[in-house]
Amino acid sequence: MSAVIETEQELTGDALRILQQNLPPHKVARLLSIWHVGQGDDTQERQALFAGETVDSLFEQAMTYQTK
Repeated sequence: MSAVIETEQELTGDALRILQQNLPPHKVARLLSIWHVGQGDDTQERQALFAGETVDSLFEQAMTYQTK
């Protein structure tokens, strides 16, 4: 029996999904702006993560999350 170890990219993707589920969008964006994992393209990841979002839509999501 051998252990399957995911790639760093897969692990990062899992972590981003967990963050999205548990933090409001503005905190995820802020974390991504300061998170330096030493590889990958943060700009590309942010663009994919927030595709179709606007400042207004993110604000509305933050307000909805904050009132929970």
